[in-house]
Amino acid sequence: MREWTEQALRQAGLDPAEVRRIVETALREDLGPEFRDVTSLATIPAGQTDTADLVARADGVVAGLAVAAAVFELVGPVTGDRRTVEVSLVAADGARVARGDVLATVTGPTRSLLTAERTALNLLCRMSGVATHTRAWADVLAGTKAMVLDTRKTTPGLRSLEKYAVRAGGGTNKRMGLHDVAMIKDNHKFAAGGIAAAYRRVREAFPGVAVQVEVDTLAEAVEAVEAGADFLLLDNMSPATLTEVVAAVGDRAELEATGGLTLDVAAEYAATGVDYLSVGALTHSSPILDIALDLRTPLTAGDVV
Repeated sequence: MREWTEQALRQAGLDPAEVRRIVETALREDLGPEFRDVTSLATIPAGQTDTADLVARADGVVAGLAVAAAVFELVGPVTGDRRTVEVSLVAADGARVARGDVLATVTGPTRSLLTAERTALNLLCRMSGVATHTRAWADVLAGTKAMVLDTRKTTPGLRSLEKYAVRAGGGTNKRMGLHDVAMIKDNHKFAAGGIAAAYRRVREAFPGVAVQVEVDTLAEAVEAVEAGADFLLLDNMSPATLTEVVAAVGDRAELEATGGLTLDVAAEYAATGVDYLSVGALTHSSPILDIALDLRTPLTAGDVV
């Protein structure tokens, strides 16, 4: 990858080495054991070059442009073609785009452009779909104290990209995995013998790790805070119950409403005073944002530039 692409990925909070791994895995999946695109090899002369535009086919929020750039830049080395593809970004991640907007331009060997096309679009459309969905939640919550959170319900192997897309859409990441935040859920409480016991064991084993506790009732919320918890997941509670928890807990803990939330009720839940609404659907159910790669029509001798 080019230095500017790696820099853009780092600025987005993405590890260029991980993005390279994801892209190379996706390309190899498409190209098979012989690393070839039989259609492009058969129909496109080896020396042909072209320019193409990445174009939005629907309104939305774009995310993943540097990831798409990495695909175009890496396709040559994967297929054995050392010629480079030049990528020029027109839009920026997090920007609202309209149908017909050009998001980026790519120039290089035509075979490489067409071989990279689907992999680049798969990642870009997926990430932009997540960002678009997240932006809808962020817009509904604007003006309240509540922020929208993602979950671990991500596509295996793509968590870092999907969670970045949530950030690009105006959302907030909860935790990256099981390693960075302890989350005491119902099964942990049951196996450990209760909230207080589970919380104490986590604190003793991992004193430097943040601890979150899932609770189902007002009584459990109070018990968890008295045990020392400063972040509660309020699972499947009604707005009325959430309001009671907010009043009882005050500012002793950050509060997250979770379970079955939809855009239609988001404002009602935010009005209870909770700090977060967590929405698994941001990553497990967002439709893609339709984006296409269009080769530019070559100029002829009679064309006016």
